[in-house]
Amino acid sequence: MLRVGLTGSIGVGKSFVSSVFTELGCHVLDADRTARDVVAPGAPGLSAVVEAFGDEILQSDGTLDRARLGAIVFEDEKKRLLLNSILHPFIIAAQDEQLRDWESEDARGIAIVDAALMIESGGYKRFDKLIVVHCSPEVQLERLIARNRISREEAERRIRAQMPQSEKKLYADFLIDTSNGFDDTRHQTEEVYEKLREIVSAKEREVIR
Repeated sequence: MLRVGLTGSIGVGKSFVSSVFTELGCHVLDADRTARDVVAPGAPGLSAVVEAFGDEILQSDGTLDRARLGAIVFEDEKKRLLLNSILHPFIIAAQDEQLRDWESEDARGIAIVDAALMIESGGYKRFDKLIVVHCSPEVQLERLIARNRISREEAERRIRAQMPQSEKKLYADFLIDTSNGFDDTRHQTEEVYEKLREIVSAKEREVIR
């Protein structure tokens, strides 16, 4: 199975790209979903986060107050890095388990893990190829303001808290620019998919030899 990382900064359109890869038949795992699973009530990840940040990040029913925790870590880079260092091992372990399951079912398939902080965490090194989704800074800012219904200042602050897009692009095997809308993005995604299928076929030919 070809293991592919998919990453990009906040507000660049990774979710749409992931949906196209799913339509094309790839196995796609959203790291945000995995991140929610590892902090579900009773999960070791939630216990570790509470130990580090206190009970005030819990709601009355014992679930994680994601808005409260988000406000804390976006205001303090050290706390944001601490949270990432706590959760990433749990998230990576869950991802690897899913990848093993998919490989046992579909050894000739393409598995894609969509994660915003894949480069920052070093997790991208686990994959055969890396796709970086990006867009113009102006488009990114407007999308984030509209999606999260936040002020321009808040959107700019959240963007600054992440690795710059220009730096992320340096790690890419493939780039997908979403600046020009859905149709253009879909076309680029389909082109990348065809290249990934070619890599799978080339690996199969090597095995046969």
